[in-house]
Amino acid sequence: MALENKLGIKSSAELAREEERISKKKAVELFENGMVEKLEAGKFQTLCEIHKYLFDDIYDFAGKIRTVNLSKGNFRFAPLMYLETAIKNVDKMPQNTFDEIVEKYVEMNIVHPFREGNGRSMRIWLDMMLKKQIGQVVDWSKIEKEDYLMAMERSPIKDIEIKYILNAALTDQINDREIYMKGIDHSYYYEGYVTYKTEEL
Repeated sequence: MALENKLGIKSSAELAREEERISKKKAVELFENGMVEKLEAGKFQTLCEIHKYLFDDIYDFAGKIRTVNLSKGNFRFAPLMYLETAIKNVDKMPQNTFDEIVEKYVEMNIVHPFREGNGRSMRIWLDMMLKKQIGQVVDWSKIEKEDYLMAMERSPIKDIEIKYILNAALTDQINDREIYMKGIDHSYYYEGYVTYKTEEL
């Protein structure tokens, strides 16, 4: 059964295809229209704006804090009763160095503030912080899916692995269109969305 959506789609497979097509096109627009440059790096409100921009044509909950508890495998993300407090705590975290930025990213992932689309929104959010604070971004095309997912799975207990993987993929080509577009394709690939390429949209 598909998530309730604005498109009236009942099939999960069909919704996944349409979600990828529409939101990936929006991710391209984020780069083209320079919107991300106008938002404050590292703020939760900025993450909400990114999420809303990507998913507003698909879901009513775009840019809004989730109203259900979420889990993945055996891991439970921040429970509803602590969600707003957890968000405020992450918002206050420093973001001056690479380590601080990744720690903030890991904590926001544990919060998982949205019903759907957390990872795709947060990777853009992470790159915004890195770009502003240290003048680098992640070349996501250099990070294998399994390596990334396993490192993120372990990151709530030990973040050394995700720091190592991200650090090895840093580039100073912060305004390079190809790096960004390949990054979006890879970000979607991590979540199992591989029907469309950014260059085709």
